[in-house]
Amino acid sequence: MPVNVAVLGACGGIGQPLSLLLKLNLPHESTLSLYDLGGVEGVAADLSHIDSRVTIKWAQGQLPPVRDDPELVRLAKGVDLFVIVAGIPRKPGMTRDDLFNVNAQIVLDLVASCAKVAPKAAYCIVTNPVNSTVPIAAQALKKLGVYDKNKLFGVSTLDVLRATQFVNDLRAPTLVSTVPVVGGHSDVTIVPLLSQLQGAPLDAAATDKVTKRIQDAGTEVVKAKAGKGSATLSMAAAGARFALWVVQGLTGQSNPIVYTYVDTDGKHDLPFLAMPVVLGRQGIQSRLPLGAMTAYEKSVFEKAVGPIAQNIKAGENFARSKL
Repeated sequence: MPVNVAVLGACGGIGQPLSLLLKLNLPHESTLSLYDLGGVEGVAADLSHIDSRVTIKWAQGQLPPVRDDPELVRLAKGVDLFVIVAGIPRKPGMTRDDLFNVNAQIVLDLVASCAKVAPKAAYCIVTNPVNSTVPIAAQALKKLGVYDKNKLFGVSTLDVLRATQFVNDLRAPTLVSTVPVVGGHSDVTIVPLLSQLQGAPLDAAATDKVTKRIQDAGTEVVKAKAGKGSATLSMAAAGARFALWVVQGLTGQSNPIVYTYVDTDGKHDLPFLAMPVVLGRQGIQSRLPLGAMTAYEKSVFEKAVGPIAQNIKAGENFARSKL
């Protein structure tokens, strides 16, 4: 079953490889719609030469960006899933919170614009700080009366990919397929549940070391790139993988179980949290329990709750002041 997936921010360091992966893997006869503020025609032409049965559409926004940009409104009609990667990347010395003022406005304007012409679409929010940008998107959708708690996702998949890779580095050749990661999507809010892995558990020292590396992995890449960017290729892989899982659910191909930062729908004291969910035709089919935690994991989770709550409040307050 074909779908129309739009990548907003398609020409950036994440947007281009993410769009490439979607062009190669979306269902036949699907549409990949690209939007950015410059260079979109060239990226669209480049992707359109790849021999997959996915049609490329594109639109270039105005500078400076404006809400309800007519080009974006035109492109957004008929879109089933928006993948939002637009925004500035993290640089050395910056935290995800430092990105807030610029990226918060970008996400707010994009969602507010798209929801008016595609009110039933799903949203995958990649733009950081995800702990805040997802609540911002929720407020924009609520203001328009089209909020669906089952169709708004914060893409925290990169934490899962990193956790899985780091554990496999230690446990090879006995590999795991997925490491559960809950909480949020920044620093101390990232809570890997390493105790839920099959097979021999990691010892206490290894658990602490891997947990801290997962939490600091974004900074690891920023430092390694020495001022020339943040995680782009790994984030593109994670974003595309998650978007394709959502497509599988929306089209009825399968019902993947994924970890994602979502509206908890009363399943937790926090209104938003990265948690396991089952995907389906209406987005989230069901929310699953976090599962058993060790005393160490409970302590990590408890440290995450306060910052996540603050991030959510900051996002909601920002959105309410701008809408």
